[in-house]
Amino acid sequence: MKAKRVAVRQAAARDIDVAVSHYLQEGGAALATRFVAALAEAYRHIRRFPATGALRYAAALGIAGLRFWPLNKFPYLVFYVEREDPVDVLKVLHAQRDSPAWLRDGPDL
Repeated sequence: MKAKRVAVRQAAARDIDVAVSHYLQEGGAALATRFVAALAEAYRHIRRFPATGALRYAAALGIAGLRFWPLNKFPYLVFYVEREDPVDVLKVLHAQRDSPAWLRDGPDL
């Protein structure tokens, strides 16, 4: 199976910027770098195996095929939809947030 391309929407890019800024401020460059590495690892996984993400919120939000994949060692979830090409990353949210509300009300969805 050929790996798909990952396309990060503007809303997800903003989420990532906020998280990186938080980790830079709270733990320094090394922690922020580990977060970015965990995000890259998650992207590698969903590029190769997009169907493995959980469909937990898809029906409730009316977003067909909406899946999420957790970051390793960080409390963040990557929300995405598998398209023919690419895998479309919609949001990257902290796991403690009210994910359905953020996804429903978020821009660019």
